[in-house]
Amino acid sequence: MQFLGMLAAIALTALCWGAYGPVLHFGREAMHSSLRPFMCVGAAYFLIAVLIPSLLLARGGERGGWTTKGVIWSLLAGAAGALGALGVILALGFGGKPIYVMPLVFGGAPVVNTLLSAFMNRAFDQLKAPFLAGLLLVVTGAVTVLVFKPQAAPAAATAQADAAAADTAAAPAKPADKKAERFVEILLATALALFSWGAYGPVLHRGQAAMGGSRLRPLMCIGMAYFLIAVLVPLALLGPMGDTGTWAFGGTAWSLAAGALGALGALGTILAFTLGGKPFTVMPVVFGCAPVINTLTTLALAHTPTSAVSPFFLAGLLVVAVGAATVLVFGPRGHAPAKPV
Repeated sequence: MQFLGMLAAIALTALCWGAYGPVLHFGREAMHSSLRPFMCVGAAYFLIAVLIPSLLLARGGERGGWTTKGVIWSLLAGAAGALGALGVILALGFGGKPIYVMPLVFGGAPVVNTLLSAFMNRAFDQLKAPFLAGLLLVVTGAVTVLVFKPQAAPAAATAQADAAAADTAAAPAKPADKKAERFVEILLATALALFSWGAYGPVLHRGQAAMGGSRLRPLMCIGMAYFLIAVLVPLALLGPMGDTGTWAFGGTAWSLAAGALGALGALGTILAFTLGGKPFTVMPVVFGCAPVINTLTTLALAHTPTSAVSPFFLAGLLVVAVGAATVLVFGPRGHAPAKPV
């Protein structure tokens, strides 16, 4: 029964985080801003991960307790989550699309997660050939997803080409250079997200363990970190950065929904750890399933025709999932406690 509960918690996280990117993309597009949807994500985290747990904790009955070590590790986990969200928003702002940005994030994150888990548990000696093969599959699948990402419909592509031609005639610009520059920016922002979210699980697990297995306390620390990084800091930067976006109702609703999905995913992760899961098993499964959910959600919300999806792109998603599962099966398990002498 506990194992089934852990699977349900993992499924909750995969579903929420898989849908996160497409939902956030709609919010960013409606607001024409990167800071404003980021603030909405932080506000949703504050409500779900701070206010509600505070009320529940006041009723008592929650095991564990507040410890300095647990608070620090949990705040670091929240900071990693917030920086990952920022990376996703920046990648979308630089022209990236969730249908390939998120698979890249979810493909690279389990690698970071497993290597960091091995470092924290001093288990590098357990990195065997099958595990390394799984890492190679993840990287190969992620590259395939990027190369064969769905393209715009022919009509839209023609319109974009006409607009580009008009811009070129009006001014001697270098569209190729600009495209290459934005592509690099997308990759850098994606790298920020995958490294941050890859570190999220091991750091959060350390914080929860230091709090005696508490579920609500680490979640509250995550919410506080989000409130600081994703609400207060962007609020102070709106003016200096010359943000010209708007608080459109639709954009605000979509961005709040994305934040709610992120917070519920964090709760699912904590529940999975509480029910016996470990970062080197829970997170690769989450990151292996999330790209599939992300793709289906993106296709549904954007009404993308199936003809725009290459079979190689779908094959890349499958390779990412298989690689993540291989990392899960053959990943380091840590060392057994030493027997008393």
